[in-house]
Amino acid sequence: MMSNVYPKNYQRYAELFPAMFEALHKGAEEARKSGPLTEKNCHLVQLAAALAVRSEEAVHSHARRALAAGVSQDELYQVVNLLISTVGFPTAAAGFSWINDVLDTKA
Repeated sequence: MMSNVYPKNYQRYAELFPAMFEALHKGAEEARKSGPLTEKNCHLVQLAAALAVRSEEAVHSHARRALAAGVSQDELYQVVNLLISTVGFPTAAAGFSWINDVLDTKA
C-alpha cells in the first residue's frame, strides 16, 4: 500500500492501473536522467510547471519533493517570484499559498 502522503486519487490510480503507473514513474525517472540538471533543479522545474497550470496537489507534491532534495524555502519562493511575470500575480499567489501549506506542515 502506498503512503498517505499521496493524494487519494493518485493512490487509487496506482492500484487500478499498476502497469500505467509504473510506466509513468519510469518515464519521469528517464526524464530526470536525460540531461545535466541536478535533482534539485528538476524538482524546481516541475514545481514551476505545476504552479503554472494551477495544480494544487502537484504543487504540494513537488514542493515536498523539492524540500526533500535539499531545496530551501527561499528557492521555493523564488520560483513564485519568477512566475509572476509569466502566469500573473493571482496564479503565482495561489502557488505561494500552496507552497506555504507544505512549509507550515514542516514547521
